[in-house]
Amino acid sequence: MDRLPTLKQLRYFVALAEEGHYRKAAERAGISQPSLSLQIGNLEEVLRLQLVERGRAGAVLTPGGREVLARARRILGEVSALTETSDRIRTGLAGTIRLGSTPTSGPYLLPKVVRRLHELYPALRIFIRDGAPRDLLRDLLSGGHDLILVQLPVPSADVVVTRLYREPLRLAVARDHPLAGRRGVTDADLGGENILALSSVFALHSQIADVAEQVGATLSQDYQGTSLDTLRQMVAMGMGISFLPVLYVQSEVSVPDGDVVTVPFRRDRLARSIGLVWRKTAGENAAFAEIANVIRAVARENFGGLVSMES
Repeated sequence: MDRLPTLKQLRYFVALAEEGHYRKAAERAGISQPSLSLQIGNLEEVLRLQLVERGRAGAVLTPGGREVLARARRILGEVSALTETSDRIRTGLAGTIRLGSTPTSGPYLLPKVVRRLHELYPALRIFIRDGAPRDLLRDLLSGGHDLILVQLPVPSADVVVTRLYREPLRLAVARDHPLAGRRGVTDADLGGENILALSSVFALHSQIADVAEQVGATLSQDYQGTSLDTLRQMVAMGMGISFLPVLYVQSEVSVPDGDVVTVPFRRDRLARSIGLVWRKTAGENAAFAEIANVIRAVARENFGGLVSMES
């Protein structure tokens, strides 16, 4: 092969594969659609392989294109790690770290974590971006994030997973619901109830769906929330009951005269595991492990009575 693919071509190809449409991929890459098409064509010429089927359905990868996509993501991840490694090797935690987080956990924990990291490591900058777990993992593997804070498990063998803490899920009901005055609720109490959940892009969806099946309740299909605030508002209107993480409950629900009441379920044994995740190839295990230690310390100091630490 006389010529080699460029990093720019690989980035454009990954954008096209993930967006599934030339126009959207061009907008994401910040170039014109003809320029993107030209670069994809050049990449196919260099590789001597058709990567994309072009048609009315948008950009559909060929079998060869899917193979190239997996390798392109790994290459871009390696390059991203390379460009950000030298400062941290020389000086410890410094430079810029891009942290992705789910909106169901990050807003209630990360402000305190960032403050602590700035105190301990003034030369470190943290950029945080919320997103759905699937998008966070995709961006992590492609180099868009260095770390992600997510609910476990994570469906990838290419990452390092550090468990941080377990967070109970509390049953949320409207203030006038028959279960609102209970000190605790069992499986038998939920038979026939209508249970609301986030959309299936969130890990909480499958966890709550499993509970609904176990207790003989109905998982609502009419509407699936896009945020914990949406779920809380739907519960307040009497559209059903739901389960909310305790850090969210402490921040947004624990109001004496509020329209939503939370009740312990299964003695708070229904819980989700939160972890910090990074690429195996990142080469930053010591630095990232230190960030995990800071997150645990902040969670223990601020929420020790609510969550349980994991090692």
